Amino acid sequence: MSLPGENTKFYETPNHPFQGERIAEERGLMDRYGLKNKEELWRAQSELRNYRREARSLLGDISGDEVSESDEFLSRLKRLGILDDGDELGDVLLLDITDVLERRLQTVAYRKGLAHTPKQARQFITHGHVTVDGQRVSVPSYKVEIDEESDISFDEHSPIADELHPERSEGNE
Repeated sequence: MSLPGENTKFYETPNHPFQGERIAEERGLMDRYGLKNKEELWRAQSELRNYRREARSLLGDISGDEVSESDEFLSRLKRLGILDDGDELGDVLLLDITDVLERRLQTVAYRKGLAHTPKQARQFITHGHVTVDGQRVSVPSYKVEIDEESDISFDEHSPIADELHPERSEGNE
């Protein structure tokens, strides 16, 4: 039990810690998305688990009140880019961990071409070189909404904002 004001974990660890297949899969995801440690992966898995839990509860009792709740839930996931425009509540149960990891600022910045690797994108973000909609964001796990995706760029006061900086890749904006 935690005391008031004390931080609690926002993720669940695996039930069986020493499964070779799961460990290999986690290592592959960590390398692909440039995650710092498995805790970040477990946080994303817990977030996905919460989305599925909420979808199951909304699917289980559809009435007049829950219809508006399900519309709000779907619009939130569509705004984050986790679901597409044509998806419905049942499609939340088909989501994969990669759908959640693809919406992290670290991954979006890498896919946009601001860095050569996901780990370099993480470094640029934590060092304060990346802005979202004009605001400096130093949290690699920040969830990027669809309308914010075009507003990701280097901070104008950052040395990396210079086009001739050696760490800039050719696709940078």
